[in-house]
Amino acid sequence: MNARTDQQVLATPETYFATLPSGVRMPYVARGSGAPLLFVHGSLCDYRYWNGQADVLSQRFMCVSVSLSHYWPGDDTAITGTFGWSTHVAELAEFITAMDIGPVHLVGHSRGGCVAFHLAREYPYLVKSLTLADPGGPLHIEGMPEAPTAPATDALRAQAAALIGNGAIEAGLELFVDSVSMPGIWRKSPTAFRTMAIDNAATLPKQFRDPLPAYTRAAAESIKCRTLLIAGAKSPRVYRQNVESLAEWITDAEARTMAGASHGMNVTHAAEFNRLVDAFVSGI
Repeated sequence: MNARTDQQVLATPETYFATLPSGVRMPYVARGSGAPLLFVHGSLCDYRYWNGQADVLSQRFMCVSVSLSHYWPGDDTAITGTFGWSTHVAELAEFITAMDIGPVHLVGHSRGGCVAFHLAREYPYLVKSLTLADPGGPLHIEGMPEAPTAPATDALRAQAAALIGNGAIEAGLELFVDSVSMPGIWRKSPTAFRTMAIDNAATLPKQFRDPLPAYTRAAAESIKCRTLLIAGAKSPRVYRQNVESLAEWITDAEARTMAGASHGMNVTHAAEFNRLVDAFVSGI
């Protein structure tokens, strides 16, 4: 995020709730008509993260943005399932099926990119195309031992979780957000983004206890739909490496790098991000 972000981009749109067969009440917003675009948010976010896409792309597509379980505005006390990436994959499959909107053009960012990746793998009949923006999660290179999380990363996450747990929410969020984007980005972010992150702060310690699975060549080669991979030129290297490797491993994939953008690319550089998604989906 940065100071250029339009304050209206993260405003709260009208919310609906889909009751899934599992009992989960999934919050979502929907705008427009046409081919369905389903947007999946990442860490500390919710359906509001995609307002800048729905505002524009709903002129040509049906744009649906969800809030995964445990994220705002869901009532955490009423959720029986555990927080986890695999749980989120299963509930997204339920959502698409219950809403009868599949196959969808699936768009995921960061942690939501990993969730979207595995949805496309496990439920290929529900996904027509896949767009992954700075997909989160570790990368496993064939023939190499799986690298553990760097001690410095583990220490930073533990510190962020401790700060949040002790009530120093903004300090914990600043530590984490700056680490996944660039130093100083939290303080430069608009009030709307910081409000959204604060609303979802309680999910961060849960996320740290639920590590994402590593991307492998075999898993990527099982993706059969057309795939667009988007990297921010200023994003941390781990995301750019994921995009580079997945573009090589996924059979029908193309990669784009957004100049000047960091991890929150779809908000800070919404026009360019929307252009890339529109061109990709329209070509299918």
